[in-house]
Amino acid sequence: MTRQKLDAQRIVVKVGTSTLIHSNGKVNLQAIDQLCYTLTGLVNEGKQVVLVSSGAIGVGMGQLGLHARPEAIPAQQALAAIGQSGLMAVYQQRFALYGQRISQILLTHDVLEYPTSRKNALNTFERLLEWGVIPIVNENDTVAVDEMDHYTKFGDNDQLSAIVASIVDADLLIMLSDIDGFFDKNPRKYPDAKLFERITQIDEEILEAAGGKGSKFGTGGMTTKLKAAQKMLENDKMMVLANGADPAIIFDLMKGEARGTLFAKEEK
Repeated sequence: MTRQKLDAQRIVVKVGTSTLIHSNGKVNLQAIDQLCYTLTGLVNEGKQVVLVSSGAIGVGMGQLGLHARPEAIPAQQALAAIGQSGLMAVYQQRFALYGQRISQILLTHDVLEYPTSRKNALNTFERLLEWGVIPIVNENDTVAVDEMDHYTKFGDNDQLSAIVASIVDADLLIMLSDIDGFFDKNPRKYPDAKLFERITQIDEEILEAAGGKGSKFGTGGMTTKLKAAQKMLENDKMMVLANGADPAIIFDLMKGEARGTLFAKEEK
C-alpha cells in the first residue's frame, strides 16, 4: 500500500530510547548501525538531516548496570553525563564507517526561548547543514531538568524534536518509536486496535486515544508525540510516527509506503 511520496528536503529524525537501548539496558548496536547507514543515505541523496537522539540516561544506566531509572534528579543528571559521551562515541564510530560527518548540539529550553541565543543556535544548524554535517541534538540533561521526572517538567525529546524542526524550518519530522504508529486504542492491550494511516488534525478524540508513558529507559508517551505532531501541523509541515525497530523504514517512508501514521494536512 502506498500514499503520497514525502517531498522533503530538510528532515528531522527523532529516535527514542526504546530504539537505541535493548530491554536489558545494553546498547542496540544493530539499530544504531542501521540508523547511521540510513541517515547517511539521505545525505548522499542531497537531503539535509538533523538527528534528535534520546538515550543518554539509558546508556548511562546500562554502563552502571542499573535496571530501574532513579527518581533523584542528581542521579539522572549524572547518568546523562556518563551516557551522553558513550552514546556519541558509538555514533561517531558508526557514522564514520559510512563516511558521514556528525556534530553534537546540546540544548536547553532557555537557549531557544531567548532571541540572541536562539539565533546563534540557528546559525550553527544552518552552517552544519550547508556543510553536509548531521547535527545530533539532545537536551543538556546535566543542567536542565525540564525533561526529567521533576515538577518543573516542560517537555521531552519529542517536544524538542518538534521545536528543532520548527527553528530550522524542516519539511518533515520522522519520529521513530517502539510502536507501529498511532492507534485508536492501545494495541498492546487490544488486538482489534486500528492504526490511523493519516491524521490531518489533532482533535479531542485523537487526544483521548493517547496516554501512558514509554519504556523504563525513556520518558516519552503518546501524548507528547501528538503535541509534536500538532506543532508540525500548525506550521503546515509533516510528521510521521513509525516503528524504529529497523530504522531503514525511513527509506520506505520517503518513497511513500504506508508505514506508520502520517500527520499532514489534506493535499491541495
